[in-house]
Amino acid sequence: MSFVDEVQNAVTPRAALLVIGVLALQLLFITSYVGALHDPKPRDIKVAVVAPAQLAAPIADRLDKLPGSPLDPRTLTDERIARDQMFNREVDAALVVDPRSTTDTLMIASGQGSSETQALVRIFTRVEQQQQRTLRLDDVAPVSTRDAGGLTAFYLVVGWSIGGYLCAAVLAISAGARPVNRMRAAIRLLVMAAYAVVAGLLGTLIAGPVLDALPGNIGSLWGLGALTVFAVGAATLALQSVFGIVGIGLAILLVVVAGNPSAGGAYPPPLLPDFWRAIGPALPPGAATWTARSIAYFRGNSVATPTLVLALWAALGTIVTLLFSSFRRRDEIDALVRRGGTPLPVASSNAPDSTSYVRTERLSEG
Repeated sequence: MSFVDEVQNAVTPRAALLVIGVLALQLLFITSYVGALHDPKPRDIKVAVVAPAQLAAPIADRLDKLPGSPLDPRTLTDERIARDQMFNREVDAALVVDPRSTTDTLMIASGQGSSETQALVRIFTRVEQQQQRTLRLDDVAPVSTRDAGGLTAFYLVVGWSIGGYLCAAVLAISAGARPVNRMRAAIRLLVMAAYAVVAGLLGTLIAGPVLDALPGNIGSLWGLGALTVFAVGAATLALQSVFGIVGIGLAILLVVVAGNPSAGGAYPPPLLPDFWRAIGPALPPGAATWTARSIAYFRGNSVATPTLVLALWAALGTIVTLLFSSFRRRDEIDALVRRGGTPLPVASSNAPDSTSYVRTERLSEG
């Protein structure tokens, strides 16, 4: 056998296509992470200006016209309202101007991520210096001293997400990418749900009580973890039902390549380029990271929309998985019947989650 024949036997056309797909996924990974994170620039960070009416509007107008449009200011007349809006995550910071003094107060929330907080401090320090004023900081939602950079919530979500698609991938590798009927699909989803409950709890306990890295209600974080794992896992099962083993790569594309850099972990959304800022809230890692930080540092506020996003991923993944398992079963039987055969299930020793069929034909009487 020649070397060319050996190569053709060792690397089938299907394997060659999969290798090309892996290369494309690798290049997309590099492009996405470097593109999203190499040059963070603040843009349209929501801030409030608290000052008497005659001062608030001019200050907000000056902030709105800063080069590069780093801020999106709005005016308020009450510091208490500004504080409430920060805890509701309607604004990310508030400048409280004291006309009777040369010192103003910048209310920040380091729990939303240290990179955004540092950017806000730099911007407002420069603005105050230009006005010959000084700045005092008031951290209304401080990050835990054991949560360096406010990144624990993001890392926890990354772990949950990895667990979700790896569990779905293991089910595919061990028992076939496409479940052969609705019952098998339902069993996979039930296994995925049980895994999600356990993974959500264990991740919460490690990040919370064990390492004391993330504050927040354990029950709420547990529920978030279970929903995140199941949403990612169900979406992966759905992609496998539609595309076969290639669905695992597509899940990695959605969750890892697109989802992680846009999740607001290292750099919150206002510091990301427009594309990643736009897709982040619609993907499981972004929705879960926002929710985890809200539970940990913002009294559990502003979680309805991201929780709905996760629930939609879970629901759509479940529906698609069940539907395509039904379609596959029906298509296989119809194809066999059209060829004049009768489908008879026969156990297959080398494919534990597949059903082989034998064709029986009616013998015509002579």
